[in-house]
Amino acid sequence: MARLSYADLRQGAAADLAQRIIAERGSVLHLYQMLLHSPPVAEGWLTYLTAIRQKSGLDGALRELVIMRIAHLNRAPYEADQHAPIALREGLRQDQLDALALPAPPSGVFDPRQAAVLDYADAMTRSVQVPDAVFAAVRAFFSEAELVELTATIAAYNMVSRFLEALQVHSDDQR
Repeated sequence: MARLSYADLRQGAAADLAQRIIAERGSVLHLYQMLLHSPPVAEGWLTYLTAIRQKSGLDGALRELVIMRIAHLNRAPYEADQHAPIALREGLRQDQLDALALPAPPSGVFDPRQAAVLDYADAMTRSVQVPDAVFAAVRAFFSEAELVELTATIAAYNMVSRFLEALQVHSDDQR
């Protein structure tokens, strides 16, 4: 059960933004129901995450690869529940999703580019500072713009999981 009640989506600025979210995404997920306690924060969050998920040039499968890895590293089941179907639609395989939940994914499940991305996501998530060798490995596969988008995606979804887990937002919560 979430630590706070979910926002009332029927009144004021929260209602207006809830309608925008429904128009853009089809429904107001628990994450946004919590964020809507502060409509300005929810609006900024929506704009930022929409840019990350829908406007960046980062390959969807790589985006979902790092989102799923972060969800598992940060023990954020809501994030994993929301993104597993998206990851499969974007081209990840079930064995890859299963491997992302392990402390160290086994070799052979991910290609060299994916493995470099996972090492980068692991470093950013676990230690914050990225060793030069890890950055050099991921740098070999991406342009500067792609590296900015990859780094921003990893940073953003660490933010998401930390918010979700601090407030104990979970998929089975009742509104």
